[in-house]
Amino acid sequence: MNNYYIFLGLLTSFLLLPGCATKNTYPELPHASWDARFSTKYKIGPGDSVNIFVWRNPDVSMSVSVRPDGYISAPLMEDVPAAGKTPTELAREVELVLSTYLRDPMVTVIVNGFVGIYTEQIRIIGEAESPQAMLYNDGMTMLDVMIQVGGLTDFAAGNNTTLIRWEEGVQKEYRVRLDDLIKDGDITANVDIKPGDILIIPEAWF
Repeated sequence: MNNYYIFLGLLTSFLLLPGCATKNTYPELPHASWDARFSTKYKIGPGDSVNIFVWRNPDVSMSVSVRPDGYISAPLMEDVPAAGKTPTELAREVELVLSTYLRDPMVTVIVNGFVGIYTEQIRIIGEAESPQAMLYNDGMTMLDVMIQVGGLTDFAAGNNTTLIRWEEGVQKEYRVRLDDLIKDGDITANVDIKPGDILIIPEAWF
């Protein structure tokens, strides 16, 4: 099932709930390891700018943008799929296309203006000061996310926050204690973040 529609269904369900009348009973994640490195290779996304360098062929070396449909176009190349590939994978794809016109092309792809693919972005909705989707960075923790969104609003039920994560194709939900982390400085409430995590921060019940 398309994860986007699953997310929309979950979002609708959470927004219809009356504040935090029901206590979040999802299990908690282990606290952040601090030295976690998930070695997630960057995947090119629509809106990224890629520099294509073809050794000894400056005429076909240039910078192009990845179109909204995930493809790039350049001299001698029409509609080459780029989104979802690592820079190395795209370089090999470009070499294959150019081999029709050039002898043994050697290609390097350098990415600028990082946007990334949407399925690996971190999404924060609800009672954050600045709800947003952000690019995942290797080793990111919940504290890093909270700094980027500016913390919680005065109406947030931070300790009832839900983190949605897909693990081996299965959707799982976890409770996150944002009040303990931000207001009380309880560093054991900090958790590791992974690509594609969704954070839903409910409104407090008054």
